[in-house]
Amino acid sequence: MKRTRGTGWKNVYETLRNEILALTLAPGQLLDEMTLAERFDMSRSPVREALIRLGADELVVTLSNRSTIVAPIEIATFPKYVEALDIAQRMNTRLAAALRTDTDLKIIAKRQKQFEAAVKTGNHLAMSEANKEFHMAIAHAGKNQYLASFYEKLLSQGQRMLHLHFEYLERTHEGYLLTDEHTLMLDAIRDKNVDLADELAHAHTRQFQDNFINFMRENYTTDVALGRLRAAE
Repeated sequence: MKRTRGTGWKNVYETLRNEILALTLAPGQLLDEMTLAERFDMSRSPVREALIRLGADELVVTLSNRSTIVAPIEIATFPKYVEALDIAQRMNTRLAAALRTDTDLKIIAKRQKQFEAAVKTGNHLAMSEANKEFHMAIAHAGKNQYLASFYEKLLSQGQRMLHLHFEYLERTHEGYLLTDEHTLMLDAIRDKNVDLADELAHAHTRQFQDNFINFMRENYTTDVALGRLRAAE
């Protein structure tokens, strides 16, 4: 099929984004424009445009020598990341419980069903995308575009870490926890139980935090020292 002029970068962007989120392209891996241009059978201009947009998503980093690499997963800043995620998750979920409409509730329930279907496939990329859509449906129900935008950025930044979280859950056979927690959050929002929604959102963040740290301890204990963290109260 013939590509519409000026749209070539979209295919490069979407393909590389998926590969980065799925960890097919490892953190720190070099992304050479010429090599990518040959791979996608196009000039370097659309490849460069795709890399610029991936940079805006904070998925790639341009170094001082102008080479581009897949953005590292910054373990040292994880405590600050999870602190911000906890606050954003709790605030958006509280607002959703207080302000949701029947239409909002239907959308959240639909996103939850889609997440459950993604879990059954075992495809981590599909799972992380469906997880993000579920939580963003909650955020939109909270009716605060600033908090929702902040939350979306954090969820996007955490998708690669979520893949490691999924690996840990699968290996320990605790994958059911995610779908169960989502169902409980949905129920609290349906009942307009603000305090319970807050509590569940906090527990949801803490489960992600603990499992990610356990994964890192198992796989990178030589290079990374991680103490037990406590999510923001």
